[in-house]
Amino acid sequence: MDCLFCKIIAGEIPCDKVYEDEQVLAFKDINPLAPVHILVIPKIHIESVAAVDSENSAVVAHIFEVIAKIAKEQDVDKDGFRVVSNCGENGCQSVKHLHFHILGGRRLDATMG
Repeated sequence: MDCLFCKIIAGEIPCDKVYEDEQVLAFKDINPLAPVHILVIPKIHIESVAAVDSENSAVVAHIFEVIAKIAKEQDVDKDGFRVVSNCGENGCQSVKHLHFHILGGRRLDATMG
């Protein structure tokens, strides 16, 4: 598979890991848009939010539990943070593997960062 995030999961490409369990990997974005900018991805390949279905939605629910935990660990849970998932070409999805951006650490503007 030629998926960047699948290669990161497989350990072929290094990342600055923040969290990992059997289902999920979270790591710092290499081009952060905020003081806290972490990507949370499922270890199974799901192309995007549009590909979430009854067979893979449990991992998405787990991702949101992980997002809450990471937000608390990164100390952005009280002041607020943003969770973003781009979907498809018009949604500016750059990697065709479901991922969620956690952005925080400062007041965010109306755009992504």
